[in-house]
Amino acid sequence: MTYQPPTALPRDLLDDVAVQRALADHDFGAAFRLARDRAGISYSRIAAECDIKPERVGTLARGQGRITTFDKIVMIADALRIPGRMVGLAPRPWETDGPPAHPYDAEIGTISVRRRTVLQAATSTGLAAALPALHRPREPRRITLNYVQHLRERTARLRRLDEILGGGDTYRVYLGEYQHTKRILRTGSFTDDSRRHLQSLLAEQAQQAGWAAFDGGRRTEAASLYEESKAAAHEAGDTDLLGNGFAFLAYQTADRRKAVEIAAASCATITAATPAAVQALLHERMAWACAVAGQADRTERALDAARAALNGQQDAEPQPDWAAWVDRIELHIMSGRCWTELRRPLRAVPVLTKALDAYSDHNARDKALYLSWLADAYLTAGEVEEAAAVTDRALDLAAGVASVRPQQRLAPVLDQLRQHQDVNAVRDVLQKADAA
Repeated sequence: MTYQPPTALPRDLLDDVAVQRALADHDFGAAFRLARDRAGISYSRIAAECDIKPERVGTLARGQGRITTFDKIVMIADALRIPGRMVGLAPRPWETDGPPAHPYDAEIGTISVRRRTVLQAATSTGLAAALPALHRPREPRRITLNYVQHLRERTARLRRLDEILGGGDTYRVYLGEYQHTKRILRTGSFTDDSRRHLQSLLAEQAQQAGWAAFDGGRRTEAASLYEESKAAAHEAGDTDLLGNGFAFLAYQTADRRKAVEIAAASCATITAATPAAVQALLHERMAWACAVAGQADRTERALDAARAALNGQQDAEPQPDWAAWVDRIELHIMSGRCWTELRRPLRAVPVLTKALDAYSDHNARDKALYLSWLADAYLTAGEVEEAAAVTDRALDLAAGVASVRPQQRLAPVLDQLRQHQDVNAVRDVLQKADAA
């Protein structure tokens, strides 16, 4: 007889529209609440079967925080006997028959991209099993522009994973894509233009893998991949990706003076033909480097240049997918971060607050990061209770995200808060941080 865990959801509950929507959105807190209210499955039993702290289950059920790591989602699916298709996974081993397509299933690249925790982080084989829609097209004997375009579209779909998952989950997937393209360049046969376009794609993939490495705490691997991306972009004659390679290096360079120099080199690649989003991205990274270096005037000039680029963007102007995320909300976020670094909270707090109101909790890593700057700005302004409340929210969002950066950013904020332990709100958030 097949083992059924005590937390297995009844069939009629899995057929319930509210449960299906919660699972499709990866809102496991809502699923836990529905399991308790409609099936009598206690939070303590869910906690035990899913290896989650009981208080965390209750917090999730109240709508605070998200489950975002692949391993934990797999554990929940198995404990609650949720068919893999309902949460974006391949069929689980305990499923006897392949399930039919589900109305809430969606491929990466659609509006329901928040279900992108479908990736098995360890290997690209896991990715292929979880996402049949992302199988690589068969490699032709002679690499054509059409084939390169298929690979580029695949890269764009995979990039969406970064909005939800941390680099600890995505690094090997992105690295596998980069290594696959590198092998084709070494062994393939090409048309006149296909090698150059594939070389450009290699630069793009190296930057994505480098970003995931950086986000997952692999700074040495990230720097190496960024350097390789610059070389590939130079060989392809792709000045936009060359500029972005410089910008990535500037972003993670510890030497503040050198970071400004590298960021300036990235902006020097801008020409009249550079797409608006790329211009804005490079100017944003320049602003950040200058802010960290304490150069307020240069920071403001760079932010103004980024704003001008976005304001001048034409509706029909094509933008590369790797820069398409740069918009006015992101510019507001970067502006607030810069003013926080420059210790100007009166400028930082309003712009960060407004921008974060438009940010979904599904983007848990990024929102936790940006909230850390808002908390920092509140501390600079002497608003300790507000800083504690924002930090509390950031901790909920950062829990379980496979990225080192939220915790790195929150650590100095928590250190500052420890100076105010006589404040009730501060004591509460410090207790939560210490228990995590």
